Amino acid sequence: MNIRYLLHNAYAVGGTIRTVFNQANALCATHDVEIASVYRTGEKPALPLDPRVRLVSLTDLKPDGTRWGGAGARPFNRTRLLRNPLPHGRDFRYSRFDPWVDLSVIRYMRSQRDGALITTRPALNLLSAWFAPRRLYRIGQDHMNFGSYRRRLQQRIARAYPRLDAVTVLTRKDLESYRAALGDRVPLSRIPNGIPARTARPVPAPGRAPVVIAAGRLGRQKGFDLLTRAFAPVHAAHPEWELHIFGEGRWRQRLTTLIDKHGLTGTVRLRGLTRDLDGEFAKASIFVLSSRKEGLPMVLLEAMGAGLPVVSFDCPTGPADVVDDGANGLLIPAEDVDALTAGIIRLIEDASERDRLGAAAAVTGAAYAMPAIVPLWEELFADLAAARTPADRVPVSGPPNPRRT
Repeated sequence: MNIRYLLHNAYAVGGTIRTVFNQANALCATHDVEIASVYRTGEKPALPLDPRVRLVSLTDLKPDGTRWGGAGARPFNRTRLLRNPLPHGRDFRYSRFDPWVDLSVIRYMRSQRDGALITTRPALNLLSAWFAPRRLYRIGQDHMNFGSYRRRLQQRIARAYPRLDAVTVLTRKDLESYRAALGDRVPLSRIPNGIPARTARPVPAPGRAPVVIAAGRLGRQKGFDLLTRAFAPVHAAHPEWELHIFGEGRWRQRLTTLIDKHGLTGTVRLRGLTRDLDGEFAKASIFVLSSRKEGLPMVLLEAMGAGLPVVSFDCPTGPADVVDDGANGLLIPAEDVDALTAGIIRLIEDASERDRLGAAAAVTGAAYAMPAIVPLWEELFADLAAARTPADRVPVSGPPNPRRT
């Protein structure tokens, strides 16, 4: 089957991109898979992609509106944006869309003759719901959670998503939220994020450095300001331990200032982007997730798969689906900085508990490896095919019938 993914920017580094690349890499063995990137910020993708997966760019624009390759700028016209009648204006990425970009996305959708079109954020899901041809299996993925969206966007989702053929969510709680919002008007499936199957056993705890590791975009969502505050008492009690944060973003300077304010310069280190996060996991001793909100965090699954004991905020949503408090990690009340400090110190001071939780985390991570996730996608594809009637099938020759789209 032809499978087409639509990503905001396939050349960046983030959980949604890693998730889609993992899916594409796993499905390309038995399907024709292509990833279409609305924007482009690099010559090559930052993450590994199977050579059997095609990667195409729908525009030559970077997300800031300048052109890729130094061909000059194409700034967005905010007046046009505000007047744009297309239905995705409450997705926070909307400020990076304009009518020309929208048209490029719609043309790509309508050029597909058959197979599955999988869109990966609300703006793209809404465009697919309203404009993608019905001859495709139109699947909308949610990589965050329904409750995190503004009310106006939730209203647009409730109106448009029933036009899709299926919606996939990441967690049990989000499945309940979507059922409450959409009822039985569209098939809903819970398909968790998947991580690559590991080819080596996790490194034993004695071989790890006294390092706490975290990773994600440097912005408000990931809560690295909360983590920095939590680590100050950790440093006072255990000065030999360091906190390494991997990622980039607009909050780098803010975090640098906060690190200096708490006297943590040289102890809390902003390590930037890495192409080998798994290698960094293998060297660290504890992983911390300090997010204010999530979908189902890929980085948490990857850390657990690497055998790292985790300390995680119980933020909406995701961690509670994965972390069984005291069994394979520590689950901390959301945004409770003091409790986060206590959890980190607890694991620092108890090596045997780190060993026990890390071993259990590795078992949990294996349950989210792609060989366990691919059958869920295959089942969804089979269900969508079985649900089609002859009247649903639009001939693949000739242009799409506008009355059916």
